[in-house]
Amino acid sequence: MDTNQPIIVKRVKKIAAGRHGGAWKIAFADFAVAMMAFFLVMWLMSSATPEQKKAISGYFQDPIGFSESASPYVIDLGGTPTPAPDRTLNPELNEEITPGEQPLNALQAEQLFEQAERERLDILLVELQRKINDDFDLQPYKEQILMDISRDGLRIQIADAANRPMFDLGSARLQPYFEDILFIMADTIRDVPNKISVGGHTDAKRFASDSGFGNWELSANRANAARRALHAGGLGDDKIARVAGYASSIPYDPADPDSPSNRRIDILVLTKRALDGIEGEQGDNKGASETASAAISNAAATTPTKPMRDKLNVFEKGVLQFEDVDG
Repeated sequence: MDTNQPIIVKRVKKIAAGRHGGAWKIAFADFAVAMMAFFLVMWLMSSATPEQKKAISGYFQDPIGFSESASPYVIDLGGTPTPAPDRTLNPELNEEITPGEQPLNALQAEQLFEQAERERLDILLVELQRKINDDFDLQPYKEQILMDISRDGLRIQIADAANRPMFDLGSARLQPYFEDILFIMADTIRDVPNKISVGGHTDAKRFASDSGFGNWELSANRANAARRALHAGGLGDDKIARVAGYASSIPYDPADPDSPSNRRIDILVLTKRALDGIEGEQGDNKGASETASAAISNAAATTPTKPMRDKLNVFEKGVLQFEDVDG
């Protein structure tokens, strides 16, 4: 018994399946953070404006002094900063220009203004379309709202449908759905500086009665009713440049003068050129009236000679007429 070897029992611990160290968690966390930073940078780059991208590019090209593409103030890192370019003020356009750049002339400035105005009208058109599409109650009336950009501005036409008129028959009383459309228009148009023109149109059907009230009066009354609804929706009276009734003189469907689409209200968001034309017409009328009044006053204040008194007649409407007594 003393010669027997001792019996050694070895116990091996078996690791259960799926159990291992935790080093992978650190690596995965680093990867997740890196991916989050990557997608954040991609999102920022996609939402950055061209000016911001130019500034970022300028910084990486010259981190010490990227004054040409961004701020002229640099952080002193011990290097030699790039000097900021000399900038002067253009007194005509009230904006800074760098030396060597030619200031814009009047024609170029006008073209830039018209381009910016067109872009503003494009944005307004998209915003109006979005609001109409998002309003569930206005979905049945989308086909009656026609919008396009013309030379005079953004034109919004709201036309009758065969079974959905905007007004009561032969009157200027608005239907509730038409008021809702006008409220949306007013809430959006008031955010732009442009003035508007409101016009009323009818079809070619005549009134049965001989009271003297016809399509001209009806179209003007409906245009004014639309103006009042726009005012109730928040559009100030100072934004209204003109309200006019056109009867059936400008049909939407010339092939069918009695078509319901000819009964419509058009709202024109005026460009500056179109507004100047309207104000010019009003100014010309005012100037003509003042000229006629001045002529009458001068004629009354002047004592003409005997032959001239025989030739000169001053009429009530301010028209001076000369008669040649000798033929």
